[in-house]
Amino acid sequence: MSPKSEELLRPRDAAVVLGISYASLKQWIYKGKLRTVKTVGGHHRVPQSEIDAFLFKSLGKQPAESRANFRTISGRNQLIGRIVEVRIEGLIAQIKLSIGGQHITSIITADAAREMRLKRGDKAAALVKSTEVMIVRV
Repeated sequence: MSPKSEELLRPRDAAVVLGISYASLKQWIYKGKLRTVKTVGGHHRVPQSEIDAFLFKSLGKQPAESRANFRTISGRNQLIGRIVEVRIEGLIAQIKLSIGGQHITSIITADAAREMRLKRGDKAAALVKSTEVMIVRV
């Protein structure tokens, strides 16, 4: 995705996704810790790629440590990211995660997606086992 077509989030929305306060996010912007794009009116917008880069840093944890709050599961190939698309049609749901700037898609039941209340912007993990990818609400 080119920088010009990349999704830009308002600072308040970016703070929610990162799990930090709006005040903390503003400090990150002012200190140059988080790159933003300014609108014509001078408002900051946070590129999706910056959100992906700080997903774990905002929690002060490494990816392996952030799995501690998940249900116990034997699968070790857990990729934590952010949901960028949820499409539900009939019995099937298509969930697309952004993980480190890459996208991974999983097909799950519509019931499972509804039960987990998956929505765009939520943090989730893809559990990779052979040829299947499962989604875990974070």
